[in-house]
Amino acid sequence: MELIAEGGPYAAADTNSVLGKVRLILEMFGLDDETLSLSELARRTGLAKASVHRLSQELVRWGLLERRNGEYRLGMRLFEIGQRVPRQRILRDLARPLMVDLVHATSGTVHLAVVDGLEVLYLEKVSSGNTHVNHPSRVAGRMPLHCTATGKALLAFGRRGLLDEVMAAPLARVTARTTVAPGLLAQELDRTRELGYATEFEQTRLGYMSVAIPLAGATGVTVAALSVTVPLSRSKVDLLAGQLGLVGRHMTKLLSAEEI
Repeated sequence: MELIAEGGPYAAADTNSVLGKVRLILEMFGLDDETLSLSELARRTGLAKASVHRLSQELVRWGLLERRNGEYRLGMRLFEIGQRVPRQRILRDLARPLMVDLVHATSGTVHLAVVDGLEVLYLEKVSSGNTHVNHPSRVAGRMPLHCTATGKALLAFGRRGLLDEVMAAPLARVTARTTVAPGLLAQELDRTRELGYATEFEQTRLGYMSVAIPLAGATGVTVAALSVTVPLSRSKVDLLAGQLGLVGRHMTKLLSAEEI
């Protein structure tokens, strides 16, 4: 399973500015955090409790945070603004019906992902319900590019220079089977270009494998990647790649019409 890590690709917040402090507060909410207390927000941000309280109250008034039983949680205003992002909205709207069809055909879990910094950012996920893991993947989650099938598809067919940026930093080991040697990763990406699809076997979750393809827009530039994840016992790569290819060709036509 392509599991999702928290965090982001952006430079550290400037805590000397109000906007930097606001960003720091909002980013302290992890995927598993329903609510956080004022004391916990102050601890995580490293900001003065009085400053966190003042800014949090302002964020509540803006709808970016909500207060419940004396604790804070992310507000619906953030969700509303997020739905206006054109690329995310168009990609998800076009891809989701095809992703549902792919789930029915494979009985796996299908992810739609884009590059964000040096990570994959998951825009959508559709699951058959037959895949049970302790820590399921989530929409808006992240993982390193080098170990996921979607990430490898984006590296192999994405913009020039992205691979160099990834290799400039140590490659994180997610499982014992994660490729962390730059030379081996380069070989995997050469193979990906040759085949037209990427694979990963237990590099993000033991017992699971994924196959992914790039999705191109109107200009032929890769804009996203689509993957299917199944248990290792059902790793029929050629079949999965063929099913992905059919969906990918359809998606390319739809994306070209939208001029993404």
